[in-house]
Amino acid sequence: MSLKDLPSAMRPREKLLAQGPAALADAELLALLLRTGIQGKGVLVMADELLTTFQGFGGLLQARSDDFKRIKGLGPAKRAELVAVMEMARRALLQPLQRGPVFDNPGRVKDFVSLHLARREQEVFAVLFLDSQHRLIEWRELFQGSLTQTSVYPREVLRQCMDLNAGAVILAHNHPSGLAEPSRADEFLTQSLKSTLQLVDVRVLDHLVVGAGQVVSFAERGLL
Repeated sequence: MSLKDLPSAMRPREKLLAQGPAALADAELLALLLRTGIQGKGVLVMADELLTTFQGFGGLLQARSDDFKRIKGLGPAKRAELVAVMEMARRALLQPLQRGPVFDNPGRVKDFVSLHLARREQEVFAVLFLDSQHRLIEWRELFQGSLTQTSVYPREVLRQCMDLNAGAVILAHNHPSGLAEPSRADEFLTQSLKSTLQLVDVRVLDHLVVGAGQVVSFAERGLL
């Protein structure tokens, strides 16, 4: 059934305007963005299938443009709109990290890192570079490896810290396997980077390991 075949009060746009966005189901909210379906598949069905494929809005936020290309019925216009909305959500998470100390809300830092690294098919090592007040200067993805490991070079992390005049860092990497439990290699790397950056008075505040639906903090585990 297409949206025009629904009673006016049940159409997502009219329902939102009358009752507010909280009254809409996830598929209805996404259908508002998609606007139209394809032949033989209404927009509500397409929205529901998208949410199933990406495991909800969390998965959609972590999706990239190439991920959407594999979905039948998502042409360039729909893909562009989805990518734009997801980028706005990422930036909404980024802005508070730039305004105040990141540890004012550790959960927001985990959400931000998860959005960028979860669901990645390769292991990626990234760094949140912070100023002396622990406000975010920049997020940089520095190294990318295979399904199981990434080569991380402490001297390059040090160089980036000097380039940005960072006073502290939060390290982050993902496990494509989906298991967020830190490995012995992760612990060794963390201590190596901590020792290297101490030479220039840069503190390692945390190392976050991103899995599927979980982010493990070295600081919370007492591993720093």
